[in-house]
Amino acid sequence: MMGMSTVAEQLRAGREARRLTVEQVAELTKIRTDHIRALEDGNFNVFSAPIYIRGSVKNYSNMLKLDTSSLLIMLDAELGRTEKYSEPPPLVDSKKTLIDDLTLLLAKVNWKIGIIILAVVAAIGIIGVSVWAWHHHEKNAPLKKLPPAVVKPSNAGDTLPLPKR
Repeated sequence: MMGMSTVAEQLRAGREARRLTVEQVAELTKIRTDHIRALEDGNFNVFSAPIYIRGSVKNYSNMLKLDTSSLLIMLDAELGRTEKYSEPPPLVDSKKTLIDDLTLLLAKVNWKIGIIILAVVAAIGIIGVSVWAWHHHEKNAPLKKLPPAVVKPSNAGDTLPLPKR
């Protein structure tokens, strides 16, 4: 694919080589059809930020099984030549906040293990609350407040006759 100049031309050629329509690509990549057309036309102004352009190109390129990393390098060069996206985003030098650190930490969490741990902790919590509630209920049971019952037979010396043999 060396002869082709732009990212847009490579995406269109990749789609046409696979005989796919823009609608089929939209269905497969979940990218809006107008965005696919804009990518194939090299019209990046449709997108609100470079991250959406990069994400869409990466997604589209992966679906077409193109060389995604070299396409993204070319895309960065093309975006650098546009007026709208030539300047780096302003958040490069900003101070890191606690929220930035937490977001980074959450991004690194292995969610499958995290959910299992959360489920185990929840189960232990539920069992603990249940045991506490049971003991609390036992302590405050209404029948516990009554004095112990003493059984006194009404006819104290009478006994039943033994059955005759």
